[in-house]
Amino acid sequence: MTGRAVGAIHSGCRSPDSLPAAPPASDALAAARAALAEVFGFHDFRPGQEAVVASLLAGRDTLAVMPTGAGKSLCFQLPALVEGGLTIVISPLIALMDDQVRALRLQGVAAGALHSGNSRETNSATWREALDGRLRLLYAAPERLMLDGVMDGLSRVRLTRLVVDEAHCVSRWGHAFRPEYLALPRLRARFPGVPLAAFTATADAPTRRDIVDTLCGGDAAEFVFGFDRPNLTIRIAEKRDPGRQILALLDENRGRSGIVYRLSRRSVEETAADLVRHGVRALPYHAGMPPEIRAENQDRFVSEDGVVMVATIAFGMGIDKPDVRFVVHADLPSSVEAYYQEIGRAGRDGQPSTVTMLYGLADISQRRRFIDQSDAPEEQRRIEHQRLNALLGVCETTECRRRALLRSFGEELDRPCGNCDVCLEPPEVIDGTVAAQKALSAILRTGSRFGAAHVVDVLTGHTNEAIAQYGHDKLPTYGVGSEFDKNGWRSVIRQLVASGVIDIDTAGYGALTLGPRGRAVLKGEERIGLRRPAPAGKSRRRRDDSGPAITASPRNASLLAGLKAVRLEIARELGVPAYTVFHDRTLAEMAESRPCSLDALSSIHGVGAAKLEKFGNRFLQALAAHAEPS
Repeated sequence: MTGRAVGAIHSGCRSPDSLPAAPPASDALAAARAALAEVFGFHDFRPGQEAVVASLLAGRDTLAVMPTGAGKSLCFQLPALVEGGLTIVISPLIALMDDQVRALRLQGVAAGALHSGNSRETNSATWREALDGRLRLLYAAPERLMLDGVMDGLSRVRLTRLVVDEAHCVSRWGHAFRPEYLALPRLRARFPGVPLAAFTATADAPTRRDIVDTLCGGDAAEFVFGFDRPNLTIRIAEKRDPGRQILALLDENRGRSGIVYRLSRRSVEETAADLVRHGVRALPYHAGMPPEIRAENQDRFVSEDGVVMVATIAFGMGIDKPDVRFVVHADLPSSVEAYYQEIGRAGRDGQPSTVTMLYGLADISQRRRFIDQSDAPEEQRRIEHQRLNALLGVCETTECRRRALLRSFGEELDRPCGNCDVCLEPPEVIDGTVAAQKALSAILRTGSRFGAAHVVDVLTGHTNEAIAQYGHDKLPTYGVGSEFDKNGWRSVIRQLVASGVIDIDTAGYGALTLGPRGRAVLKGEERIGLRRPAPAGKSRRRRDDSGPAITASPRNASLLAGLKAVRLEIARELGVPAYTVFHDRTLAEMAESRPCSLDALSSIHGVGAAKLEKFGNRFLQALAAHAEPS
């Protein structure tokens, strides 16, 4: 297929009846490759993309599980350009819809979105464009798409494909279930001949089965390309003084964009204010803020370099900012799936980035309480506890963290990753059976009625009013734990909770009790390995392994800065995030190769035909203004 033909298909100027029929399967993939280069400026597929595109072009129902940053959106955008007609993209995320529509329009692709964040006039105009055959991709929230008037309208257009993004939301057992997704089979029943494609970055085997059964009638081509993000350095540390720890982490990442996740709205506000006092360009984001301020802060984060967003999990889904260099969890996420999705917002450009989690025993207790006090059915609460346990296993593992994380998704890594804190600084592993028995004995002898702080006071022989009041200074276990200080015993108890030796009674104000493995360990029938706790104040200084952000060589640093200034100027004129104009990789390649013509500029990664026409001369002027250093 020639470049001219590709341009004709995605220009959005003809009615459905006048569109050419989809090319034969033998030619469709070649046409997709041509569109990949001409429209998007990419010279080859990323790993996994070609197989998924081929499946879609063959008209098969398809489920694709691709790690964040693997380019899953391109897998359904390319077939939409090649085949013509209208592709419906169902997404729960307004930010993601708007972001992708803006990026597609910059590349000359006719795309639009229907959602509650638009004005009535905007939605009406977009709907008219869809009905008139002037759109190739229409993004919509599921509840809006299921309206009878919308489905009636879709029956009058050439509907080429249904795409369900964030498809894990359809699973009742998934970590982000959305009830409105359960209505989607009605859409499939209304358009039985239209193929369906489902995409997600987070789906274990049961969730994948649920997606295929619910959306595809139990039959679909499945592509699971692995969950590994090798560019992410994974760190997990005990939470001791989160304010100081966050500041230390940000000191390692001065001038870089990043996200700090906090659990509560209050902690978001307090953390953001504290960072600002220490000279960090930090902004808060949570659902309790006025919508206009949330939108303004989000726009600043995606448009500017070096902004740190302090947020609840209300922020991040659908934010496709490629150069997030770090993510910090200052509180424990809800599950291993939630953790994986949230760290996936770092390093989407494939460059080295760091993800760090701080957590303590109070986090575990709080998460257990959230699950136990929820209105979810008992079976769902059981599964949520299992998902949390999988995350705790990653937190307390003494082997490679990446191996433990991937194993939670049914994927085995054949060797240690060499890019997590356990690999970089292996912990000392000790036989913790005796220490576990001391802790269990202290729990039983105090009646399984007290929390960790009291049990630690008993073990370390600390005297206070509660110890004296209950006579616990007379117990045989009082003061038997001299091998560790208080901080050490907190670490031991946290590890024993994570391994199921100790339980937390969430209905009993956080009292420690014996867990499923507790009796066996207490009787010496099972041995326990523990990582040796670090003494208080002796936390190890970890080097920053995230590497620099994408940049040019030192001799071209000023040129790269000039190109970024041009990009920001264009982005502000258009009201779009800077990275939708060009990614950092594209600008760095410009700075290094210094193209001096539009033809040479077109060979740069990420420079498609539409962007070349719109912005090419402005970047060539910036390149010409910087003389080649001698």
